Amino acid sequence: MNNFVFENKTRVIFGKDSEKSVGSETLKYSNKVLLHYGGGSIKKTGLYDRVVKSLKEENIEIFELGGVLPNPRVDLVREGIELCRKEDIGFILAVGGGSVIDSAKAIGIGYFYDGDVWDIYDYKVSVDKMLPLGVVLTIPAAGSETSPGSVITNVDKELKRGFGALCMRPVFSILNPELTFTLPDYQTACGISDMFAHVMERYFVPTKNVDLTDRLCEATMKTIINQAYNILKNPMDYNARAEIMYCGTVAHNDSLDPGRGGDWASHEMEHEVSAVTDVAHGAGLSIIFPAWIKYVYKENMDKFIQFFTRVFNIEQDFENPENTVLRGISTLESFYKDLKLPIRLSEIDFDSSRVDELAKKASFDSSRTLGAFKVLNKDDIKEIYKLAL
Repeated sequence: MNNFVFENKTRVIFGKDSEKSVGSETLKYSNKVLLHYGGGSIKKTGLYDRVVKSLKEENIEIFELGGVLPNPRVDLVREGIELCRKEDIGFILAVGGGSVIDSAKAIGIGYFYDGDVWDIYDYKVSVDKMLPLGVVLTIPAAGSETSPGSVITNVDKELKRGFGALCMRPVFSILNPELTFTLPDYQTACGISDMFAHVMERYFVPTKNVDLTDRLCEATMKTIINQAYNILKNPMDYNARAEIMYCGTVAHNDSLDPGRGGDWASHEMEHEVSAVTDVAHGAGLSIIFPAWIKYVYKENMDKFIQFFTRVFNIEQDFENPENTVLRGISTLESFYKDLKLPIRLSEIDFDSSRVDELAKKASFDSSRTLGAFKVLNKDDIKEIYKLAL
């Protein structure tokens, strides 16, 4: 086990009707708020009205910025920064899923930077300050409600980049599982894929003597699988929705990281795919992760045998251990297919001639490697993309 420091200061307010406290929680930080959200879903469900009512009951002045898209755009972030500066706004409230929260974080850190906010996501500058951010979560997926990271897309450059700093954790996050009842099946599935991938990124590391966090990861993944099938059977099952919602938070609040670190190669490779196709992040991960496993599993086959036997209950083949892994990969792909997610790039709008280009972008033109379980160079990345076709 490696040395570590664990710190997460996000206040999580979980349960039915929890969004009613958003006004009193926000007033602790400012009486002027940027209300940031996506499309019209929060208005159709009545959540928008409940949030605004709670804010107005505390005499909080509201400035709105909607229109956040999946794979949130840097152009809207720039607009939000200007609005916050112009109106001297002291707090951002993100009502939505990971895209809205990531966009809000980008606004919050860009507010204190004199240059273009994309410089931060292009790794040209570091940050240590963000406008305080609160969250009302509607889509359990990205875990951004308690994480210190954010991912933003630059459409003009066809780039999707992530950035993280401790100051980027929200000060509070409100999680009401009932808000997820009306999610389309595809959004629910993409969220499940995203949180499952967050745990796998932490699970597949070369670090030894991490039995406790191995078991915590496995428990989280088994819960995600079990409750995913419960939601498929009954989307209005509160208990299943509650389990999934908290799994999404646990998967990315860093409590599974201590002493082990993470891999993150699959996420980096997926970012390049969604930057050029605009595929939902979870759907991109259901394509990339099986391909990554096929390429790297011989690096430490015992780890994958442990994964597939403990998490997917694959019977171990002691005479031919590799068969255990191959059956496990097939079972993982079947899980994604049960969720009606793609498992090949050929299933989405992807031009196979762009494989070289994506490998070049992911490796920063061969100037960096990806991953920790197996360190990947540009040629390795290219082969994984090819396996995913």
